[in-house]
Amino acid sequence: MNLITELSEYQKKKDYLICVDSDGCAMDTMDIKHFRCFGPCMVEEWRLEAWKDEILARWNEINLYTITRGINRFKGLAMALHEINENYCPIEGIDILRHWAENSPELSNNALKKEIEEHESCAVLKRALAWSMAVNKAVNELPRELKKPFHGAGEALAHAQKFADVAIVSSANLDAVIEEWGIHGLLEHTDIILSQNAGSKAYCIEQLVAKGYDPRHVIMCGDAPGDMQAAESNGVYFYPILVKHEGESWREFVNTACGKLIEGCYGGDYQVSKKNEFLKNLGA
Repeated sequence: MNLITELSEYQKKKDYLICVDSDGCAMDTMDIKHFRCFGPCMVEEWRLEAWKDEILARWNEINLYTITRGINRFKGLAMALHEINENYCPIEGIDILRHWAENSPELSNNALKKEIEEHESCAVLKRALAWSMAVNKAVNELPRELKKPFHGAGEALAHAQKFADVAIVSSANLDAVIEEWGIHGLLEHTDIILSQNAGSKAYCIEQLVAKGYDPRHVIMCGDAPGDMQAAESNGVYFYPILVKHEGESWREFVNTACGKLIEGCYGGDYQVSKKNEFLKNLGA
């Protein structure tokens, strides 16, 4: 299989485009990565074992079960460490990390490495990079049997590819996406893989639409507010995969959403109802 991972190599084939997030959307990997990798690596890097249970519970609230679900890893880290600094113990340099996370045009390991080169004496940035790299290592070491798609996701992708081009649009690590989707044969139902190194989700959708798609023929499927915002910023539709109702969401995508897209009636009441349902599910 010829995997396309660069926008410059991609060409539009069909009139419709379905963009799909990975972790927490197509793949049931988001919870396990935060339970076993993101939170525990933060506790270890900043020596927070004395408050481990409380801190990990709050980490999961921020990243999984509230309106900040799916927040960029560095924004989530800065938010969590700020609260830890306020409530548990001092976090040296927290304001520096928060400023970078809030203002950097790119939030990735490579961007952080460049920031460290300009501020070589800044320990908090170095620790944030060490944490991020430890997270990637821990994710790669997760047992294969834990990296599985949500029920119905594979069938939905196969159905979508009958009438649409299918793009993975994810902020996850590229190698992890290729491995996880490849294990279960999902890559054969995709046309391009755009991950962390390709740019923000909003940017990726913008570049895909520029390949010649009518925005009214494009859906972004996602599980987090950032997915909805990326869709809205490009004038395309958003289809939510609801936390703890993922299988039901994928069934409705096949049975209802795709038909409405093809018939030209996805917008309006249906789109509004799906967004409201999504926000309510996250307690907004």
